[in-house]
Amino acid sequence: MSSIAILLSIVGTVLIGAMSPGPSFVLVSHTAIIRSRRAGLAAALGMGIGGAIFALLALAGLHALLVRVEWAYLLFKLLGGAYLAYLGVRIWRGASLPLPPERAGRVDHAAAAWKSLAVGIATQLSNPKTALVYGSIFAAFLPAAPERWLFTALPLGVFVVEAGWYAVVALVFSAERPRAAYGRAKHVVDRIAGAVLVGLGVRLILDAVRMRPV
Repeated sequence: MSSIAILLSIVGTVLIGAMSPGPSFVLVSHTAIIRSRRAGLAAALGMGIGGAIFALLALAGLHALLVRVEWAYLLFKLLGGAYLAYLGVRIWRGASLPLPPERAGRVDHAAAAWKSLAVGIATQLSNPKTALVYGSIFAAFLPAAPERWLFTALPLGVFVVEAGWYAVVALVFSAERPRAAYGRAKHVVDRIAGAVLVGLGVRLILDAVRMRPV
């Protein structure tokens, strides 16, 4: 397989994975609706940065590390599960709060964007399953000695795919009609989204506990 084919195969597989609903989708869509389009796009950018970091780690042998060093994978699961549960609880607790005005001050917009960027990166990096998927994809497609330009092209390609897809999500959910529909059912939607994140977090923690060496 040529290096171009390897690049397209990995990027295409990552795109399919990104389009599958999960914690990242919940976070970006919720951020775009509850805060602003700008904050949603900042969260999408954070997803892209997190994906690029995973790509760099995968190139460095992330999959082999997580498989061989069991305690590292267990710790990754525990921390990731706790973070997702924390996000879920925050969304659940905010379910009864009113939807903020669509337009806020410039300073508030800037602060919300930076916060959303940081939360996007943290959410992407907190998912151990994403780490394993990236590692498995890279291990499956990369040859033993890949061409050096792939070490730059792959992280960039992953960044474009992750950030691009979640930017589309942010643009869709920050539009007027989805935002208005969300406002009418905010208390229900937030509780469902919060419960999903808490459930995913608890599942990761329980998986880590079950995998713990005896």
